[in-house]
Amino acid sequence: MVASGVERELGRAVAEGGVPGILAEVRDGEGRWFGSAGVGDTETGRERGEQDRFRIGSITKTFVATVVLQLVAEHGLSLGDSVEKWLPGMVLGNGHDGGRITVRQLLDNTSGIFSYTEDYPALQSRDTFTPQQLVEIAMAHPAPFEPGTGWGYSSTNYILAGMVIERVTGGALADEISRRITEPLGLAGTYLPHGDDAKIAEPHSQHYTNLYLPDPDAEIYDATELDPSPYWAAGSMISTAGELNEFFGALLGGRILPDEQQRAMFTTVPTRGWVPGTRYGLGVSSLELPCGTTVWGMGGAVLGSWSYAYGSRDGSRMVAVNINADWAQGGWDDPIGIFTDVLDAEFRPDASREARSAS
Repeated sequence: MVASGVERELGRAVAEGGVPGILAEVRDGEGRWFGSAGVGDTETGRERGEQDRFRIGSITKTFVATVVLQLVAEHGLSLGDSVEKWLPGMVLGNGHDGGRITVRQLLDNTSGIFSYTEDYPALQSRDTFTPQQLVEIAMAHPAPFEPGTGWGYSSTNYILAGMVIERVTGGALADEISRRITEPLGLAGTYLPHGDDAKIAEPHSQHYTNLYLPDPDAEIYDATELDPSPYWAAGSMISTAGELNEFFGALLGGRILPDEQQRAMFTTVPTRGWVPGTRYGLGVSSLELPCGTTVWGMGGAVLGSWSYAYGSRDGSRMVAVNINADWAQGGWDDPIGIFTDVLDAEFRPDASREARSAS
């Protein structure tokens, strides 16, 4: 198959958006297509490859939510359990009260817990963090709203969810994700780094950052080697485009979770101050595209890497995209605009389907 509309958008992202490189994989009933534009390494000019690994940022949250829901299905815990039950004394102070916050509220971002990622000076104060230290950063700030009365995207929620998983299972989060998800699905290129392992397993593209500075002439840094400890359960996983499509295809298609937990995951609430056109479930989001089609999945960003993986509600049609940078120019405010154009090109109902040939 040839996804000509997606291919055009990849070219635009490099030519007009100024990104170093972009790749995408499309899957549907007709087969699988991979394409890329730009480079994976600006020094050598190496193109981005189909097997290239990259940091997937907050798409990590979908894996974490999936493990939590599997534990719920096994009666290891309940979505109605309080955070205090599993992590006594961890969420306390400045309006935070773990006794009034449920596991469900962690997963759908209705907990009212401050996101530690908003305290940039604290994150720059040391090289390596433990999950508890990340939560302590959040507890030093006032809670934005009462539990269950609003919505706010908070990475602290998923640090806590990762800690709950480890408390329930007695195992490391990385091992639980591997045992329960990546190994059964055969996702050999997808993993949560252990500890402060800053490297990405080969093969991989280089990751480039301008430190989110708006100046188009801002200095560019190589962020390929990055301590994952400040992100952990909220955003430190590594994967490939093909394996993201495999995972989300199975998840959306109901092949990972039992029916009850599947319904819980895809029961959504409105978002506020996040990506326009979205609703949020338990570690997943729905996104209404400009063409009117609604797709399901998750996006993620970390220094030097932005990713999207979205598809049809039944998982039969998937698109995974990655940019090995954290900026966009030429009229796009950030890579989200590029991703929206890529998805719209593939999921637009009235899009003319050009001839597709076997890849």
